[in-house]
Amino acid sequence: MKKRMIGLVPLVDAEQESYWMLPGYMNGIEQAGGIPVMLPLTADPDTLQQLADTLDGFLLTGGQDVSPVLYQAQTVAHCEACCAERDAMEQALFGIAWAQDKPILGICCGIQLINILLGGMLYQDLPTKHPSPVQHRQAPPYTDPCHTVGLVEGSPLHWLLRQEVLPVNSCHHQAVNTLASELSPMAVSEDGLIGAVYAPGRRFLWAVQWHPEFFDPTDWLSRAIFSYFLRS
Repeated sequence: MKKRMIGLVPLVDAEQESYWMLPGYMNGIEQAGGIPVMLPLTADPDTLQQLADTLDGFLLTGGQDVSPVLYQAQTVAHCEACCAERDAMEQALFGIAWAQDKPILGICCGIQLINILLGGMLYQDLPTKHPSPVQHRQAPPYTDPCHTVGLVEGSPLHWLLRQEVLPVNSCHHQAVNTLASELSPMAVSEDGLIGAVYAPGRRFLWAVQWHPEFFDPTDWLSRAIFSYFLRS
């Protein structure tokens, strides 16, 4: 049986002038039966079109803050480093993948990017804009959960996992504020923040705020997300 090939948006290290990939993303795709392919850092439309025509789906990985320029917002004092090259790439890639209805999975800033590209807004800094006792930016290791999310009854994630509450890890200071009209929530944290979304009517467009790639390979709740992504 032919394995599906999934394009992974690269992580960018400006100080080291390099781009790279965490093994958890690669392992999650491989363990689900797919072939992970780290993409070049480019916004060239011809290159991205060829990649979209060739690959079977895309994983929008975690990374830097998404620039407020993309959602026409003023930058607040606590907004952290952005990556203009990656923002440009993901904006172009998402448009092509959306037009082809390719399966897309977003993780961490991936959920934030998908939301704003579909017309939503973000909290630029949770401690100042949405203060809460919930720990959204835990210290390593990220293999341990630090809070929970409630799964929205009737949502695809609720149907897949058959759970009411899911323990999750967390490493972010930005989050979905106004949800894009194309998206619906699948999980909500104790303080009301949206933790997972999907696009009804699309082949597969899911995104989660937590990091399933950091959990142990035996954690079936996290691996089920990768597996369902590969089957879509």
